[in-house]
Amino acid sequence: MGVWRKWVFPILRLVIFSVIAIALVKVAFFPDLSTSVNASQPTGIVSDPVTQVAVGSIVTAVVIDAAVEADPAVDGRATLAGEIYEITAVAGQAVTAGDTLAKIRQEVVQEPVTRTDAAGNVTITQPRPTMKTALVKAPITGTVSTVSSLVGQVVAVGDSVAKVAPTTFSVSGPIKPEDQYRLVEQPNEAQVEALGGPGTFSCSALTISRPLAGAEASAPDGTAPATGAVVRCAVPADVRVFAGLTAKLTIAGGSADNILTLPVTAVKGNSTAGTVWVLAADGAPEERAVTLGLNDGALVQIVDGVAEGDDVLQFVPVDDSTDPAGGDGCIEQPDGTVFCNDEGYVG
Repeated sequence: MGVWRKWVFPILRLVIFSVIAIALVKVAFFPDLSTSVNASQPTGIVSDPVTQVAVGSIVTAVVIDAAVEADPAVDGRATLAGEIYEITAVAGQAVTAGDTLAKIRQEVVQEPVTRTDAAGNVTITQPRPTMKTALVKAPITGTVSTVSSLVGQVVAVGDSVAKVAPTTFSVSGPIKPEDQYRLVEQPNEAQVEALGGPGTFSCSALTISRPLAGAEASAPDGTAPATGAVVRCAVPADVRVFAGLTAKLTIAGGSADNILTLPVTAVKGNSTAGTVWVLAADGAPEERAVTLGLNDGALVQIVDGVAEGDDVLQFVPVDDSTDPAGGDGCIEQPDGTVFCNDEGYVG
């Protein structure tokens, strides 16, 4: 047993350690060249995501941030140039359309009268002037908000004598130009969700007003410039609201079933025409023109140009003007060199 401990075991340990050392030297200094990999060459395959033309449904609706506001007061204007001799309205008074707000009179000078007697003497007589009167009437039913004139004041035709504020309210908010394309037809009503108010209700008489070219537009509250059109609709008389109440205004844009659809990311174009990249039989993308329809922000209707099941690039290809490889499939390396699959390295 002493021989094993003294000679055999130490020799076995030396042999094992020698084998390990030789293996480490082989791995470190003499790698297998047949299995070496050039780290500068890309080994992965990059492929563009693909989607398919599918049959589906699209329901479009435009939701905008809006607010409840009192309808603007309407001026009661003078229809006669003259002097106000009586004001019958006071601020805060409830009036009905056609009620008298003020009275105006105008002195009308008469033409002189010429008389000739038997002796040929001519006498010119100036008749007394007459008075012409007119009434300033309430243009709408509501409450007199301001009386801007005084008794004895001289006014011209069209001058505002008083203002009448209606008891009605409207919901209004800005709509983005791109959202207007999603409205296939001009709607007449919308759904309003008044936050913290009376809940959801329908508003009618919907209008979309657009600023004239060159005109300086302002937002509904007059505090900031508007960049687009403004949607406005009337709050029903039986719905109790207050000015300043925030709301969400939902406008139905249209709907269609059993139509060809693609993600909006796969289509390049405008509201009616666009381009998609369909994969050909050899797998290469082929640019193809399509006609577009409804758009719900995620899917877009394809009217023609492709068929159901066609493979289409999910994202529109983007040309990189800074790519030195010229977009021919070559890949730029971190050190500035360009690697091409068929032509090796390009400096």
